[in-house]
Amino acid sequence: MSTQTSDLLAAAAPRTVDVVRGISDDQLDLPTPCRDYLVRDLLNHLFQVVVNFQELAEKRQVEWAEKPDHLGDGWRDRFEVETGRLVAAWSDPSTLEGVSPGMGLPQSVIGGMALLDLTVHGWDLAVATGQPYHPAPEAVAELHALVEQLGPNARKMGVFADPPATITESPTPDLAHLLTQTGRTPTWPQTP
Repeated sequence: MSTQTSDLLAAAAPRTVDVVRGISDDQLDLPTPCRDYLVRDLLNHLFQVVVNFQELAEKRQVEWAEKPDHLGDGWRDRFEVETGRLVAAWSDPSTLEGVSPGMGLPQSVIGGMALLDLTVHGWDLAVATGQPYHPAPEAVAELHALVEQLGPNARKMGVFADPPATITESPTPDLAHLLTQTGRTPTWPQTP
């Protein structure tokens, strides 16, 4: 990534935090663009990402199999705090050196994956709950190369779906391209 990962995370984080803060309790059971994930499931996943990628910045092993419920009292405030910790964890340039011992990928890719989840899942949660979402343009620009690099393997592993066959025009073509490369339909939900 040509821009420091922590700068990109710092630009992206408040936008996703705002979306999370805007989710009401009665929206937790709504569907999302992520197949098989309701809003509550996606929030718990994003919480786990934000917490685990703090550890990955320190080149520590993380546990992905555990699926804790992060949506207890004060979860919106806790998400903001943990997201701030994520940005701080990646602020030391040495976090980008070497290979992640747990994931076997360059640390720079790991940092990019945190940015990708924060950005794309911010959009997922926004469209699922009827909120506006304007991702950090500098984050979206940096993520195109990462998604192109990760795409083939991510599709094999089921992390990304295949890009939709037809793409409709979007007022934000950079974001639309990023979303389609991760298997999302930028106009979700589709109307029959």
